[in-house]
Amino acid sequence: MCKVLAIVNQKGGVGKTTTALNLGYALSESGKKVLLIDLDPQGSLTISCGYDNNDNLVTTIASLMAMTMEDRLLPGKNDYILTVGSMDLVPCNIELSAIEVSLVNAMSRESILKAIISELKEDYDYVIVDCSPSLGMLTINALAACNGVLIPVTPEYLSAKGLELLLKNILKVKKRINPSIEIKGILLTMYTERMNLSKEIRSMIETAYGKVLNIYSTHIPKSVRVGESALSSKSIIEFDQKNKVACSYREFAQEVLANDAAN
Repeated sequence: MCKVLAIVNQKGGVGKTTTALNLGYALSESGKKVLLIDLDPQGSLTISCGYDNNDNLVTTIASLMAMTMEDRLLPGKNDYILTVGSMDLVPCNIELSAIEVSLVNAMSRESILKAIISELKEDYDYVIVDCSPSLGMLTINALAACNGVLIPVTPEYLSAKGLELLLKNILKVKKRINPSIEIKGILLTMYTERMNLSKEIRSMIETAYGKVLNIYSTHIPKSVRVGESALSSKSIIEFDQKNKVACSYREFAQEVLANDAAN
């Protein structure tokens, strides 16, 4: 059964795109069929996959959502699914910003993305949705479409503090729109083991949420190589497989697989 995972945090710069790309790659290394969906108007995931001129892409997640809102048939999958190494990608560009505005007045506005994913998920073991840094209609669409939420959090006070609002919004969506949604866990990113602040924030998160939420034992460390891999349009695992971040994302993928197998 396909797992649809939304990678969500309303704060920017916490590693959502890096996590989507590298978790997807690590899962595909483990033999899983993976589809990435870029749901951030900035198109960071699309660019990270090598499509720098994403404004020139003919069919993106924005056009698919527009077609769905207008009750038009979607084109064939080969017209919009891009192959990125061992993974597939539904790309994105700035046109998605206009779609978010249009969603406000659309019928069944929370379920537009879900309708698209329902056409695709039979071909995949994992669909991973990289969300924008907001709690707007696009993110609500991702929450309505997924059955699991991964929350990357950096070991900073404001990042940890924003968890409360995010969790409230996820619970609202669970209550009103998507009862099957499950918070898979909190992933600490850009973690520096030797810094007291990292340890303090981790302890704060564990104290506040550890009894009710899964906090992944894998922590993703900081490394300049992540930025270098993005410039090369590769996952850090492809770019430098012995790098500490690459090793951590592989461990994280195994933790995700183990948790899914247990459930």
